[in-house]
Amino acid sequence: MVSFPKAKINIGLRVRAKRRDGFHDIETIFYPVPLCDALEIVEADDPSSGDSITVTGLNTGGRPEDNLVITAIKTLRKEYPIPALKIHLHKAVPAGAGLGGGSSDSAFTLSLLNRQYGLALEASELRKFALETGSDSPFFIDPVPSWATGRGEVLNPVDPLADGFHLLLVNPGIRINTREAYAHCTPRTPDITLNELYSQPVAEWKNLIYNDFEENIFRQYPVIAGIKRKLYESGAIFSSMSGSGSTVYGIYSGKPAVPEEIKPWVICKGLL
Repeated sequence: MVSFPKAKINIGLRVRAKRRDGFHDIETIFYPVPLCDALEIVEADDPSSGDSITVTGLNTGGRPEDNLVITAIKTLRKEYPIPALKIHLHKAVPAGAGLGGGSSDSAFTLSLLNRQYGLALEASELRKFALETGSDSPFFIDPVPSWATGRGEVLNPVDPLADGFHLLLVNPGIRINTREAYAHCTPRTPDITLNELYSQPVAEWKNLIYNDFEENIFRQYPVIAGIKRKLYESGAIFSSMSGSGSTVYGIYSGKPAVPEEIKPWVICKGLL
């Protein structure tokens, strides 16, 4: 079977508190975007051979056997008799980019195996398995625009944006370490929820919605700050870094004119 794990952007990201379990409580809007990987899973020719995975496309920077797809399979196999599998993953979503590529791959693996082997798991059950592979993985079980709290696993759907908004995703190829990004971020508790700010017109978001990781990461990597500046100069009505990664996106009311300086780094453009 074949599936196409989606990418997401974060519309705002607030780090609210450090938790006793070592994670952080956050608040963000997860929003799916038109960029995806391709994932094919079939049973292995030799059941005794174990799982095998081939990764093509963009370099993930890790060993194939450590891929979150394999993690998801092992997690599900703890409770269900999943046979040895042969996996082909084609990466179009860059790693360390704040787009949830690995988390999406793992969640889509769970959903695919649920269908392929008739496990009849409800979405809520799949989200529990997904959370074992990553804090934002539960979102990708049913990737609709959502206000996320807790570690990112407490999800409440929000209205999608009105038709007609265009998206530009720009990634300069820098990999941001998530653990280090959180270590340099000071938790805070704003007075107004991000969900309330999201309900305001997009044209007003520039002065309302922020990503708490930007200050430190922009200081470390001025090129990322420069991309955001260029997107605003090119007519974006809202621009932000996505998650704790190096991707910056712009939302436009019409089809964007891509600045020459960032054209080589554009990884996706299309309608939201």
